[in-house]
Parts: sequence; structure tokens; C-alpha cells
Amino acid sequence: MGRGDVTGAQWTFLEPLLPVMKKPGGGRPPKWTKRQLVDGMRWRTRAGVPWRDVPERYGAWQTVYGPFRRWQRDGTWKRILADLQADADAKGLIDWDVSVDSSLARAHQHAAAARKRGAAEGAPGRRRDRAGPSRARTLARASGRTRILSA
Repeated sequence: MGRGDVTGAQWTFLEPLLPVMKKPGGGRPPKWTKRQLVDGMRWRTRAGVPWRDVPERYGAWQTVYGPFRRWQRDGTWKRILADLQADADAKGLIDWDVSVDSSLARAHQHAAAARKRGAAEGAPGRRRDRAGPSRARTLARASGRTRILSA
């Protein structure tokens, strides 16, 4: 039994909550116990490694992944969590008070220079050319001509 594996007391409480792993039509008995597979799932989740790195003592990684994904899809894990929480709440082990401190909210470093929604190039109040007016317009104004020269 590994350091993070389910204890006997935990398993007696958890086992009835798990679905029956029986293949239709009978077939060969499973090589790995449900407890070994659950320990493998817990080990992989706790370690945060890829499924292929699950130790062999818990079963082949495909064997551990199969029921994990099936139970995830059919809502078994959500139901187990709800049952465990309901039992702990009935025993008075859960304090449901939550405190959220919102006295500080930081924006991302690039948020200050973000464009406003709908503001596009050429919109009123925005310069189209950062370098200023064209050189031809500047020269035309400086010489006093009324006609604008093209660049």
C-alpha cells in the first residue's frame, strides 16, 4: 500500500458509492481490484503526471483511465462528492461560511493601453498618421499657397 492510497476506513465508506464494474455477459474476472484502480486515479490526480506514468502496481494506465473517464462522463464523481459532502455536513464537519476579500483588484499590465471597443483607425479624435500631416501639406501652408500639393 502506497503512502497516498485509500485507507481501510476510507474504502469501506467509498466502495458502496462506486458503480459496479461488471461487463455484460460475464467474461473474465478483472485482473485489478477496484481499490487498486481508484488508488491509481488518485495517484495520477495528486501527482499531476500523464496517464502513461501511472505506476504498474495500480494497473495498466489504460485500465486505470477507462473507469476514470467513464465515471467522469456519467457523473459518478459529482455524485460521490455530493454524497460525501452531505454526510460530512450531517455530522457537522463542514463549515459553509465563505469569505471573499475584494478590496484589491488588479488589471493586467496591458489593460491601460487597450483600444476602446469600436475605435478604429480614422475615427474622429484619432490621428491617422503618427508622424503628423504629410510633408506636401506642410510645405504648401508654409509657402502661403492655397492649393494643396500632393506628395
